Amino acid sequence: MSTAPSAAAPPAEARPATDYCVVLTTCASDDDARALASALLDQQLAACVQVMPIHSYYTWKGAQQSEPERLLFVKTRRALYDQVEAALRAIHPYETPEIVCLPMAAGSAAYLGWIDQVTLPDKR
Repeated sequence: MSTAPSAAAPPAEARPATDYCVVLTTCASDDDARALASALLDQQLAACVQVMPIHSYYTWKGAQQSEPERLLFVKTRRALYDQVEAALRAIHPYETPEIVCLPMAAGSAAYLGWIDQVTLPDKR
């Protein structure tokens, strides 16, 4: 990040790292990636979305495929996963999009606290 979050203090009661996750999804173009990332950020479902160009090899409808894609790394809280998945499904151009949630095992308290600050608050 060129404008990395400042080292803000974590919340008074810091959550365990396992309360956070990285959601992976892929799409075909930079425009699709931008639309997906913007939707998640606008809805405060993600703190950060990173996009990388990749090349995917897969089987689809009985035939091997090979396509350039964009891989999105969505940093969020585990409690928001269902909303993240729903938001991605609502606008994703793929018939069967990859939407995979990877738990965080550890993370810097300041970074995890920043995720808390910029995503939707917990429903209590």
